[in-house]
Amino acid sequence: MKKRQVVYLKHNDEFLVNSTTSAPTVQMVRYTECQKNQAANVGGYAVDGCREFMASGEDGTHGALTCAACGCHRNFHHREIVMEVVND
Repeated sequence: MKKRQVVYLKHNDEFLVNSTTSAPTVQMVRYTECQKNQAANVGGYAVDGCREFMASGEDGTHGALTCAACGCHRNFHHREIVMEVVND
């Protein structure tokens, strides 16, 4: 049996080329209000009111994925993708 080398190419999501205008666009991700159901264990629905994700640590640490305001993981916060067209 032959061994195969598989190469995965990771696409850089920060800089994309807009296919309609061919002008470069910048895609940024923002995390807004927390959507964690705090009352799920009693069968209800209640959110804590955290309006925006703020990292509690530096990039590359576990704290970078934890919100300083509510203590939830970043995945509980609503993800918004903002695209901007860069004009030279």
